[in-house]
Amino acid sequence: MKALTHPGSPARLEQLLSQILASVFGELDASALALLREHLTWVEVAGGQALMVQGEPGDSMYISVSGRLRAYVDQDEGSPRMVREMSRGQVVGEMSLFTDEPRSATVIAIRDSVLVRLDKPHFQALIAQSAQVSVALTRQIIKRMKTELQPRPFAAPVTIGLLPVSEGVASPRFARDLAAQLQQFGRVRVVDGAAVDAELGERIDDRAEMSRRTAMLLDEIEAAHDFVLLVADDGPTDWTRRCARHSDELLLLADSAQPPLIHANETQCLMNRQPATEAAEILVLLHAADAPCPQGTAKWLSRRPVTDHLHIRPTLARDMARLARFEARKAVGLVMAGGGARGFAHLGILRALLERGIEIDCVGGTSMGSLMALLVASDRPLPELMALTRKVFRSNPTGDFNVLPLISLIKGLRMRRMMSEAVHSLLGSDADIEDLWKNYFCIATNYSQAREDTLRSGRLRQAVLASIAIPGAFPPVVRDGDLLCDGGTFNNFPVDVMRARRGVGVVIGADLGLSKPRRIEFDEVPGTWTLLRDRLRPRKARRYRMPSLMNYLLNVTVLYSVSRQRAARRMTDIYFNPPLERVGLLEWGRFDQIVTQGYEHALQVLGPKASGQGPAP
Repeated sequence: MKALTHPGSPARLEQLLSQILASVFGELDASALALLREHLTWVEVAGGQALMVQGEPGDSMYISVSGRLRAYVDQDEGSPRMVREMSRGQVVGEMSLFTDEPRSATVIAIRDSVLVRLDKPHFQALIAQSAQVSVALTRQIIKRMKTELQPRPFAAPVTIGLLPVSEGVASPRFARDLAAQLQQFGRVRVVDGAAVDAELGERIDDRAEMSRRTAMLLDEIEAAHDFVLLVADDGPTDWTRRCARHSDELLLLADSAQPPLIHANETQCLMNRQPATEAAEILVLLHAADAPCPQGTAKWLSRRPVTDHLHIRPTLARDMARLARFEARKAVGLVMAGGGARGFAHLGILRALLERGIEIDCVGGTSMGSLMALLVASDRPLPELMALTRKVFRSNPTGDFNVLPLISLIKGLRMRRMMSEAVHSLLGSDADIEDLWKNYFCIATNYSQAREDTLRSGRLRQAVLASIAIPGAFPPVVRDGDLLCDGGTFNNFPVDVMRARRGVGVVIGADLGLSKPRRIEFDEVPGTWTLLRDRLRPRKARRYRMPSLMNYLLNVTVLYSVSRQRAARRMTDIYFNPPLERVGLLEWGRFDQIVTQGYEHALQVLGPKASGQGPAP
């Protein structure tokens, strides 16, 4: 870690520092501001280097001006836990100056970063002189403590590296198209090696001095923009290495039509980085505009330790807009709850969202919601999805009862045939989850391990069958040596899983839980013959409003999830809960009516469409 002289810092970094100080402390009085500026020291931290270590004495605080850092807390068992990611404009290390206690976390630069440092004596003098500074820093600490347990630790990247990992990838054009989509979220600059050489002017033979000037130039560019796209060369040049080292996030651009080989840019620029340099690597698989459903994605992912992947058709503006939303942390995630036949309402809700121009970027669900989410992730037109759903549910999927129910009341053969038909119609093969156009997950209950499993990879048909395998009703699914069943047992409305996903900024939740519990008007459950006679009466004349055995089994498995409904609802930005009290979980024949109910409810929630309404809520 090296200190820089204050007068030697670039003018734009000085200007950015003034803006950051005003953001952190507000309008300071002149004497306090002068004291603060006089004793700030510029500091450079290389990617992979520790700024501070947990347990060490706290002798200073820092304010990030450019770059990215992560805070880790040691755990009693296992590896350190990442608790926070920090970008420019954030205060680091001030808590130990207030408390006189050792550092509570280790902070590591995940890329080359620039900060300003204020040592403890001058911090104390500033606090004593200005109550405004003390209040501003206290607010920072309180805000951090309030959000520490929330699963939203990833700030939007400022510097994004574009690294080709296939031959012939048109990186400059891709960068221009991505920049055009990112402009709605802030100021964007595309930078390649030629642009840097042109701005630096004459070439300097001293390699270290050339590297320093390049770093300073990039810091100046970063200070003036919200997003900087660094376009790497086709091979492992010095500039490509700089892009890999200087980026908050790396997009690995791969031609999906080529073999999934490891590229020289990966072996020479990524694999040899500092171990603690953990800028996320996102594999972006590029497809033609008319490409069928992706295939073989798992082979690409198994060869490289990427954080995530996206399928993008660069010539489709809507796909590039989706990538831009992920990078700006504005992606829209849709969560679909389970609920048997009530799940058809999800299609009505989807129709209302699409009519408002709200694009869904990723989707997840549980039980029946996992099947509806699969339809969305296939990225097929809504009329096709409606027609396919009506077709595959033309027969009752829960009607093949076991004569000898040793493990389940229902054989599940109809459901398996229905799932095979749906997957092959949508994707053309028995595809993997990773092969869906839009990122997808579903929730299953791991009976063997007594836990909730989030399924993001592997055979799609198997994953959905596991998510809908209601205990006692459907047979469980064997996956990787474990028995899996309906995810509703643990998490029927997995908003928390979506909220924790990198890049998601807006979460839309479609819940199917009944908001009004039905009150029982009698004191004891009647006997079997009494119930049977009662059910032979017309519906309105029945005395005992008891659920059927199948409905009872379906509902009891999600009781724990229902208890989490209120907390899940708080984590949504838009919440749908269509009134489906009069719809039974097994009323598969009421498709059109249930879809209409979902659509009409969604229109009520979204309200009148405003003129000029954008594509995201």
